[in-house]
Amino acid sequence: MQNPSSHPHGHLHEVGPAADSVVQPHVHDPESLRRIVNRLARIEGHIRGIKTMVQESRPCPDVLVQVAAVRGALDRVARIILDEHLSECIGRAAVEGNIEAEIAELKAALDRFLP
Repeated sequence: MQNPSSHPHGHLHEVGPAADSVVQPHVHDPESLRRIVNRLARIEGHIRGIKTMVQESRPCPDVLVQVAAVRGALDRVARIILDEHLSECIGRAAVEGNIEAEIAELKAALDRFLP
């Protein structure tokens, strides 16, 4: 089971296939985390702006353009997270000898993320 309060991203990785496996913290570079959090804060502000547009009955095409912009921004954040995961987390798992578990977790996440 994962413990969201123990990780800067809100999750821990479970190592190994057994339910009683040792749980390792999922650690990232603080500067990278700062950049991702800043991007998410801008997206959050953009979403509030879209909510205001809807409340003000702005034209639907204008709202849809802004929704598309947020969708694109979220896709860019996801790409940054995926790139970092592939370069940092997968590499670390290979060194620590738990690459199979890390890849299985990535596949499960991609199944939820991709349409």
